[in-house]
Amino acid sequence: MMSSSQQSQGVSFLPRRPPSGTDNFGNLFRDPMLVMQGLVAEGLERRGFGDLRPALLAVGQHVGADGTRITELAERTLLTKATVVHAVDELERLGYVTRRPDPTDGRAKLVVPTRRAHAAERAARESIAEIRDAWAALMGERDMAELEAGLRRLRTALWPTG
Repeated sequence: MMSSSQQSQGVSFLPRRPPSGTDNFGNLFRDPMLVMQGLVAEGLERRGFGDLRPALLAVGQHVGADGTRITELAERTLLTKATVVHAVDELERLGYVTRRPDPTDGRAKLVVPTRRAHAAERAARESIAEIRDAWAALMGERDMAELEAGLRRLRTALWPTG
């Protein structure tokens, strides 16, 4: 159940339309993530970051604190280098990133987040926490905790440390 403040703000954490396709394993991962991406963009807009469209968030979320090369951003986002360059140009124009020389390779540039990017990241995390709580109210806190625990185990299995 949504809090009264969420209801009074007209915020809905429910999808507007049903997902496409069946409830196969891949779609069970894809569909909630697509809904979450849209909801995070809406949450950012409410918090003063309406210029961060989902397409820009798809690239911007992969910019590391110390900077990230365009080639790595393309790899992480599964987008072409040209598409990432276009998104980074827009993020730079909007004041979310800057480019600076890569100290390990003078020919390469790093895309580095600005203070505005860090503020947007905090706002996105607030929005994600609201979505998590609203969805836990829909499915039950215990089920949500079990889902998160299972996803953490899967993440650890896929990317073991050390």
